[in-house]
Order: sequence, then structure tokens, then C-alpha cells
Amino acid sequence: MKVLLQIILTGIIVLVLSNLLGGVYVSDFFTAIVVAAILALLNIFVKPILLILTLPVTVVTFGLFLLVINALIILMADGLVDAFRVDGFWWAVLFSILLSFLQSIIFSVAERSGRRR
Repeated sequence: MKVLLQIILTGIIVLVLSNLLGGVYVSDFFTAIVVAAILALLNIFVKPILLILTLPVTVVTFGLFLLVINALIILMADGLVDAFRVDGFWWAVLFSILLSFLQSIIFSVAERSGRRR
């Protein structure tokens, strides 16, 4: 249940960010949910492989290369979902930063409100 709620919340964030950022396009809410699910799967299966392959560069850049890896994950999702489009690498970086920031805020608020019950 928690994973489903996180995917729905991420879908809402994706939809909001697509309306705020000029270089990110999502056709509708269902597509945003699909993008959220694809991003979750890519983060589970592809991101660890990329982290291992780029570990020396990540260490040398003090972890800043993780921004590039996150942008690549966003661009992979762009290639997998037809109704989701990101206009370039820098839009993917900005989208990734904002998505991570908003997810951390919303997930922590949701977790706190769940603990109060």
C-alpha cells in the first residue's frame, strides 16, 4: 500500500512539474502515474548498475555525478513512455532535482501524518 501511495504522489509531482517546467511534457494524469512507476523500476534495476559502473567518477566529483545519473534515468523514462517528453539533458537535470526535492518533502509529511494515527 505504501508503494502505491508513493507512486501516486510521485505521479502528482510529475504532473505539477510538467506544468511548471517548459521543457517537460506529460499528456495526462495516467501518463504521469506510468512515468512514476517507470522511474521507480528504473531506480530499482538500472540505477545500481550505473552507480557501480561510474563509481570512480562519482567519488572524484564528490557525488555530483549522481545528478548526471538521475538525468539519464529521466531520459530513459522519456524514451520508454511516448506521452512523456523531456527536451534535453539540462531539463532532465532540473526535473530530477525538483522531483527529488519535492518527493523528500511530501514523503516525509505523509510519513509523519501516518505515524500520528
